[in-house]
Amino acid sequence: MKIIEAMKKLKDLTRKAADLRAKISSYCADLDTDTPTYKTEDDQRTQIKGWLQGHHDITREIENIRVSLTKTNCTLEVPIEMADGKTVTKTIQAWILRRRELSRMDLEAWKGLTNRGLKDQAFRAQANAEEVKIAHVRRYYDQEDRDKKVELYMAEPARIDAALEVFNATTELVEV
Repeated sequence: MKIIEAMKKLKDLTRKAADLRAKISSYCADLDTDTPTYKTEDDQRTQIKGWLQGHHDITREIENIRVSLTKTNCTLEVPIEMADGKTVTKTIQAWILRRRELSRMDLEAWKGLTNRGLKDQAFRAQANAEEVKIAHVRRYYDQEDRDKKVELYMAEPARIDAALEVFNATTELVEV
C-alpha cells in the first residue's frame, strides 16, 4: 500500500468507527415497551455485538496503519531541493516537523531582524552645545542575507509539501 493510500484509508476507517460508535450508542438500550429496531431482543443484541466487534477490528487496523506510517516516516529519507539550490535529505518525520513548526520558527527569527523602527536622528552631545551630530541606525546583521533567508523559509513549506506529495504517492508503506 502506498503512503497516500494508507493516509486516505485511515480517514475512511476513522469515519467508519465514528459511525459504528453512533449506532452502538443509539441502539444499545430501549424500554421494554418498545419494539426492538432489529426485529427481536436477541437480534438487537447480536447486532450490537457485531458492531462492537467491527469497531474493535477497525481500531486494530487503524493502529497497524498508524504504526506502519510512523515506522515509514521515521526510517525513509526524502531529498528535497531548497530555494537556495541545495538538496537536503531528511526522514519524512523530520520534514513533517520542519513543515509544521520549525520553518515557521526560523522564518520568525529572521523576520525579527529589523531596524526596530529606529531612524537617524540629530542630537547635541551637550545640552548647551551648538554642534549638532547625527546618530545613525546601526544594524547588527546583513540585510541581503536576511532577505534571502526570509524568502527561503517562506518558500520552504510549499517545497516540503510538493516533495512529500510526490513521495507519498509513489512510495510503499513500511509494514510492521
